[in-house]
Amino acid sequence: MVKEDLNRKVDLAFLAAFYGGMLTEKQRRILSLYCEEDLSLGEIAEEVGISRQAAHESLTRAAEKLSEMESALGVAERFRKIDSGLESALDALNCKDYPRAESLLKEMLTIETEESSDRSWR
Repeated sequence: MVKEDLNRKVDLAFLAAFYGGMLTEKQRRILSLYCEEDLSLGEIAEEVGISRQAAHESLTRAAEKLSEMESALGVAERFRKIDSGLESALDALNCKDYPRAESLLKEMLTIETEESSDRSWR
């Protein structure tokens, strides 16, 4: 349960880094208190001056909004893919495996190109 909660907080914070500007100021504050300050819903409610239920609902709406944005745009997932590929390419370069590094870098360019063309019809 603790690990799941931690993973949820990390995922929400990661999505907020990309889409936090789409949330209301109140949602951003509650999300920050939850993810970054690790406050409980009761503590958030006290800090913000709302009920625990209102804190829960605001956090739930914020999480849903972030998830909707990621489903529509996929920016965070694309970032993860490219970041992972670049790390692998760097490892290949450090091992002097230049063909593998080149292949990985081309793959990263393909991810960006394909994702950009997929979004162009929207």
